[in-house]
Amino acid sequence: MHWRQKFALEIGEVVVNRLRHDIFAKMLVQPMSYFHRVKLGRIISRVTSDVEALRVGIQNVFFVSLVQGGQMVVTAVVMAILDLKLFLVVLAMAPVLYMINRHFRVKLSKLTRATQESFSRVTATLAESVTGIRVTQGFVRQETNAGFFRNLLSDHSRYNLALARTSGVLTPLLELNSQFFVAILLLFGGWRTLHGDMSMQSLIQFFFLSNFFFAPVATLGNQYNAALMSMAGAERVFNMIDAKPDWEDKPSAIELPNPRSNGAAENGPMGARVELRNLSFGYVPNKRVLHEVNLVAEPGQSIALVGHTGSGKSSIINLISKFYLPTEGEVLIDGHEIRDVTSLSLHRQLGMVQQQNFLFAGTVFDNIRMSKPEATEDEVREAARQLDCLDILEALPQGFFTDVGEKGAALSVGQRQLVCFTRALLADPRIVILDEATSSIDALTEARLQKALTVLLRGRTSFSVAHRLSTIRDADQVLVLDQGRVVERGTHDELVALGGQYAELYQQFTQVEED
Repeated sequence: MHWRQKFALEIGEVVVNRLRHDIFAKMLVQPMSYFHRVKLGRIISRVTSDVEALRVGIQNVFFVSLVQGGQMVVTAVVMAILDLKLFLVVLAMAPVLYMINRHFRVKLSKLTRATQESFSRVTATLAESVTGIRVTQGFVRQETNAGFFRNLLSDHSRYNLALARTSGVLTPLLELNSQFFVAILLLFGGWRTLHGDMSMQSLIQFFFLSNFFFAPVATLGNQYNAALMSMAGAERVFNMIDAKPDWEDKPSAIELPNPRSNGAAENGPMGARVELRNLSFGYVPNKRVLHEVNLVAEPGQSIALVGHTGSGKSSIINLISKFYLPTEGEVLIDGHEIRDVTSLSLHRQLGMVQQQNFLFAGTVFDNIRMSKPEATEDEVREAARQLDCLDILEALPQGFFTDVGEKGAALSVGQRQLVCFTRALLADPRIVILDEATSSIDALTEARLQKALTVLLRGRTSFSVAHRLSTIRDADQVLVLDQGRVVERGTHDELVALGGQYAELYQQFTQVEED
């Protein structure tokens, strides 16, 4: 018992640890489209409840079934040697057990899958509700959402009860059959003893052996239920681990060359040449959001993407970042098509600041250094100084070592944005992407930041998605998008003089900023 428990616990822990690592590793390499399809709660459910169900299968079901099954096999051999005729009566139980097992197996399997799937829905809703608690309280949705959650819990409880009722029938039924066969053995053995075909000593021996033989039946019945739970959990876990990504880097993909590795960094930042050729893209098949977009951004140029919501600005950013692959056309970085270079080598040369800034648990210093783990405190402070926000970050309660809280809740929205700016620029990228990057910063801080960006973006290729004029006026090229197509392009002054769609947008921008 000691060694069985020791080995069971060790093996179970090793397997569970490895599975959770594999799930997390698989999740990290999935493209963005995967996270649009799979809810956070389902991923959490796989890592927690499904893996734990598999642990039960390894630690309990496997070893208990091995011991109990071994007891039945050894006892059967002894019984067959002692009295073959009575043992044949015992063997007659096999078809009965098979029919019972066959009847319950399908029903239990369906209920087990339904139970675990309903639990995934519960965890998914819980994770979503915690994330969106501001919206829930802001629109007074507490009662409505609580009712919806109660319905999910009710479904989960219903499946659990149905599973318990079915299991509650199986185990007593197996026990009843065992006792029934023991009674038959006593009647048949007693009749043989009275007629002199069997001694009383042999009957008593066989009776005790039969108890050893039938005792594991009920235990194995309970283990069967647990095994079904483990199998359902294993099925869901391995479906996630074995799921093939929508796309992967080609086996022949090369590292994107970095000119700085040749010692050219001494001459200052070196931007990348980015070219879009007849670029078309759709998040779902047969529904394009970009249509034949063409663009050439020379090293060091700044490109501004302008257009109404849904015009395709963020889609272009996502394709340049290789978060998605083009449906048609090409994206070339320094003449290399992004399908032919590894994602890691591209992302090492790319810095991004998004409108929805995200900070990990830890300090401000930890979050800034995430883009360059080996950076020293002096390097972090220098990056903040170049951005002209060093005084703002030092004014925090513990300065750079202020804990940001969950998702950066301890900082203001503008402070989180400054941390993200510093994080991106600490990496010293060749391509900088600013997706509504200054939308959460007040006008005074933005004015300071714009002066720093002018210096820091010099020599780097940058793409800015912006609605503020300050980030558009100085762009080398402005692309005006409408329903996924480039309708106008040129400098700010050229497009204003053209009097087209950009001029109308510019007039709207001016009115908004004046207001």
